[in-house]
Amino acid sequence: MINRNFLFLAFIFSWFYGAAQHQNILLGNFRDPNEPSIYIDPKNPSRMMAGVNIDTYYVSDDGGYTWSEGRLFSSTLGVWGDPCIVIDTLGNYYFFHLSNPPGPAWIDQIVCQKSTDYGATWNNGKGIGLDGSKAQDKEWAAVNPFTNEICLTWTQFDEYGSLNPNDSSIIRFSKSIDQGETWSNPVRLNQVAGDCLDGDNTVEGAVPAYGPDGEIYVAWAGPGGIMFDRSTDGGITWLDRDIFVSDQPGGWNYSIPGIYRANGLPVTCCDVSNGPDRGAIYINWSDQRSGFNDTDIWLAKSTDGGFTWSAPIRVNDDEPGKHQFFTWMTIDQSNGNLWFVFYDRRNYQDENTDVYLAVSEDGGESFLNFRVSESPFIPNQNIFFGDYTNIAVQKGVIRPVWTRLHDNQLSILNVVYPASIIHQC
Repeated sequence: MINRNFLFLAFIFSWFYGAAQHQNILLGNFRDPNEPSIYIDPKNPSRMMAGVNIDTYYVSDDGGYTWSEGRLFSSTLGVWGDPCIVIDTLGNYYFFHLSNPPGPAWIDQIVCQKSTDYGATWNNGKGIGLDGSKAQDKEWAAVNPFTNEICLTWTQFDEYGSLNPNDSSIIRFSKSIDQGETWSNPVRLNQVAGDCLDGDNTVEGAVPAYGPDGEIYVAWAGPGGIMFDRSTDGGITWLDRDIFVSDQPGGWNYSIPGIYRANGLPVTCCDVSNGPDRGAIYINWSDQRSGFNDTDIWLAKSTDGGFTWSAPIRVNDDEPGKHQFFTWMTIDQSNGNLWFVFYDRRNYQDENTDVYLAVSEDGGESFLNFRVSESPFIPNQNIFFGDYTNIAVQKGVIRPVWTRLHDNQLSILNVVYPASIIHQC
């Protein structure tokens, strides 16, 4: 059956794309920023915050049209990148990052710093996951929108980069029920460990998501492909097996011409809206199953709590043979619409790169793709470009963020839509 609402949405965006150029907004370009994370304040969608490597954040109180910049200097645990921003419904802003304490220790824990004044000041931060000299890396956090509980997942390396087959990587989980002041003892989620080489056989990319009744869902990539776990009691107990979601032909650690390093690590989301797909779980990733010269964006869906998964669904709608990579997804929980951001080379024969969004308003059955970058850019494989993009959506307010290279200078951009167009979504 043809979705008439989806056709109307396609018409609206087609009209908008032809009638007006997307307005790209510069957040900042000092200190080679990359790996942006963005979150919209659930109490006030005109307020938002973005974080970037290594210790910088940007705040906007006018819906993303203008931004001010700040840096994290307050934590004695140090800051070493992998920024993740979340905001609860009480107005607390959280900046999660890796640690860099004085002395020989390095990324020995995950740090959660909190601001209660919209980023004007930050607390010293709470360390999570300290386990001797083991490395704690690649974290991500989620907030339960109904209770403000926060959960966190990440990868622990016995010794980062170790060739010793006795050293392994695991996925860990912790949560806070008091706005980040204290954290539960970390628990291991995965049954099958990975190696410590930060590659295809390492377990990595765990992104948690809350379900409508407080369920916690997590997927990650590793030697067996994309795997999944779930908890229905607030993270106390988890399944006794890793559920297989999909293979990743070519691995999660793949090559893109012009990119310093690239990955197809998964993103997990759950629909907690009151729409028809409430409770559905989605996992978004990229891989090279179509060939080393044809990286694509994929989506898998579960409607039974994560026990079974659909075959991979292709999100990018171009002809085969071009690269789409560094995907991220989110859900507009006011209506259940799925939103994706990714880099895209469909329009070129070389390394010129655009930024595209995709949207599905029928639970992943169909997708509309549209370009949001004002102009393409060409990356430089000798300049670290980061490991991810990001996107936030709140009640029709759509704010993707991405890294761009121009004249060998990195910058962070977002795109702003007129409210009259957004509200048609």
